[in-house]
Amino acid sequence: MTTADVLQRPTPGPSRDYRFPAFERLTLSNGLRVVVAPVSKLPIATVVALVDAGAAADPQGHEGVALLTARALAEGTERSDGAELATRFERLGTALDASADWDSAAIRVTVTTERLPAALALLAEVIRVPSFPEREVERLRQERLAELLQQRAEPRGLADDMFGKFAYAADSRYALPDGGLESTVDALSQDVVRAFYDDRYSPSSTTVIIVGDTTAERARQMVTDAFSSWAGDAVRQVSVSDQPAATTRLVHVVGKPDAPQSELRVGHVGVPRLHRDYFSIVVMNAILGGLFSSRINLNLREAHAYTYGAFSSFDWRKSAGPFTVSTAVRSDVTDAAIREILLEIDRLRDGGVTESELTLATSYLDGVFPIRFESTTAIATALASLVSYGLPDDYFDTYRSQVRSVTADHVLAAARNHLRPDGLQIVAVGDPTVIRAPLEALGAGPVLAYDAEGNPTS
Repeated sequence: MTTADVLQRPTPGPSRDYRFPAFERLTLSNGLRVVVAPVSKLPIATVVALVDAGAAADPQGHEGVALLTARALAEGTERSDGAELATRFERLGTALDASADWDSAAIRVTVTTERLPAALALLAEVIRVPSFPEREVERLRQERLAELLQQRAEPRGLADDMFGKFAYAADSRYALPDGGLESTVDALSQDVVRAFYDDRYSPSSTTVIIVGDTTAERARQMVTDAFSSWAGDAVRQVSVSDQPAATTRLVHVVGKPDAPQSELRVGHVGVPRLHRDYFSIVVMNAILGGLFSSRINLNLREAHAYTYGAFSSFDWRKSAGPFTVSTAVRSDVTDAAIREILLEIDRLRDGGVTESELTLATSYLDGVFPIRFESTTAIATALASLVSYGLPDDYFDTYRSQVRSVTADHVLAAARNHLRPDGLQIVAVGDPTVIRAPLEALGAGPVLAYDAEGNPTS
């Protein structure tokens, strides 16, 4: 064997087929839905209770209550206070995780199979009869206020919040952060949390997902034992306005005096998750800014050394979430970085993509897809997404073929239809004494100035 033989790169074999774990659906008599995916690699199981109680359902003036309610579930039930509840989960070798995003609340546990019935019963207790102690709700509210103050002080969080404010019309729930503002969280109380729970938590709004070393029949019996006596009214459907704040391109400078760099967000209102062009948009975004080898990152990081990383994304929600390019650059190149972002968007819309770019993007998306689902938690999270957005049952099995079917023409059409240069909202959080004049000279659009609270300044 020669040195050349040793150093020769092996030839890749053919792509293997992938099948997402099989799952079954059933519905209890009280309207609660169940999804079961038997996965017997290890003697463990993950349970996710998915509730139609996300931030999109926050009442006006009480934005942030969905998140606070989800977090408060772990603070006690009619049977146990928060400390006792935590101890009961610890005795099962697990801990409760509860959170809320835009479209749903999710309560999760992972346990060994032998403890699954007890964990399901305890999870049902948390969801069905939470006590929402006033003292603990107030503590969580104060913690949330502290989080908001910290985010507002940190340029990255401030840029994210301000982008939503400038991208969406003022009457849209999406114009405010999913966790609310200081003013809206300050208005929350035990009564507000209880009212939100009573309005949104119901068997008909809940899906229990079980993934792990069990059978569909055994899971059916465990869920029936834990949840069948839960009663509640049907929950109203929520629709969020996704109208843009402006249809012309504007530059928003949010003052952060003496900041050594600028946090940039460039984007506009995107499309809903169930849009027919979803796969074309996914591939298009991967080429534009979704991968490390994307055009925007190679331009700003590799070619110009403006940043350590620049990426783009479509935030998928039931209503149209935002398309955003995100990066942080030195203050003195803020205008230049924005110019290059705009050029890359125009270049993609005008010239499309090469076959090598297309192959790189689709091969990556195709290749990494199966390794995303190597744990019961990952599979349960994927099924939660499928349930939340109403995706077809074969979505995961057909994902790779759908990605591979995207052509250069599809990408070009997606760029022209779903990237709108004239409607981009450009947000720069940084030192206005350094960045404002160059941004005005850039000519990307009228430049508007604000303080860190989003209030217009002279």
